[in-house]
Amino acid sequence: MSRLFKIIMISTVSMNAFFMVLWTDYKTRYSLFRLFEVSELIFVSIYSSEFCMKLYVDPINYWKDGYNLLDVVIIIIIFIPYSLRKIKGKHYPYLNIADGVQSLRILKLITYSRGLRTLITAVGQTAYTVASVLILFFVLMYIFAILGFCLFGLPEGGDMNNWGNLALAFFTLFSLATVDGWTDLQEQLDARNLILSRSFTIIFILLASFVFLSMFVGVMIIHTEDSIKKFERELMLERHMNLMEEKQVILKRQQEEVGKLLQTQKDLDHKSFTELVEKFKKTLRHTDPMVLDDFGTSLPFIDIYLSTLDNQDATIYKLQELYYEIVHVLSLMLEDLPQKKQSRSSEKVDEK
Repeated sequence: MSRLFKIIMISTVSMNAFFMVLWTDYKTRYSLFRLFEVSELIFVSIYSSEFCMKLYVDPINYWKDGYNLLDVVIIIIIFIPYSLRKIKGKHYPYLNIADGVQSLRILKLITYSRGLRTLITAVGQTAYTVASVLILFFVLMYIFAILGFCLFGLPEGGDMNNWGNLALAFFTLFSLATVDGWTDLQEQLDARNLILSRSFTIIFILLASFVFLSMFVGVMIIHTEDSIKKFERELMLERHMNLMEEKQVILKRQQEEVGKLLQTQKDLDHKSFTELVEKFKKTLRHTDPMVLDDFGTSLPFIDIYLSTLDNQDATIYKLQELYYEIVHVLSLMLEDLPQKKQSRSSEKVDEK
């Protein structure tokens, strides 16, 4: 699970893919024959060692991971050519197929890339929707294949090369759906003066290419975007959790240092608090500013907070004196209020 191990495996798979590209050139293959043999042994040894190590670390849960099962399938595919050469010989006719499927080795990158795994998950989530779209597309092709065979596949004056049977009609419709060479197919129908050929072609291309294929692409894009957004949220949450864990570790260490600092001040009365704070600053590490960016854990805040606690009693005493003064003034005002009312009432009586 270490980062170094992942880098080694990704580099190995990438290098193996590069050597397979060189292997496809016959001149390079014969000129570097020994190099390819030695590199193949190295790559197979690394893949086998990776499988054995993972299986040794967790022999039970290893088989529960789908990507580990993919690695097992790739290991089996790697050993197929060696087995065929030993059993059937070097001139076995299907040996080239076994060599060709060795390109599947590059799929081992999926195991070590979270981005690729996210895309694979998105493709898996679209399986049901994509299957529904493909079924509808097959139904559309079936309808137009029967219709095209009946209209253009007749022996008398029909296009037997493209519409002569149902299989040819399906292949022709697939070419029309991909809009690959559809003009050539239409020219062959026009040369035979077949009725409704242009309307047939235009309607099928509109339905197949512009509706169903666009729907297929749209479904893939929507699910891929959802999976990418989910992957980004999980990645941000993971980074936040790692950051919080680092902050908690550093904050705990700082709290222990502050506790030791206060205990030292109690034991050594002749030292000032400023000197102890300076001593505490020397114990900080370079990674601590990440936590010290938070105001509540910065050294100036701790210094001010402790100084405020020292002066808290005097501040509260002054506030209490102020409150007493306010209450005293209010009581005097209340005492004068009835006398003023009485004097006003007596003045009104004298005037009457």
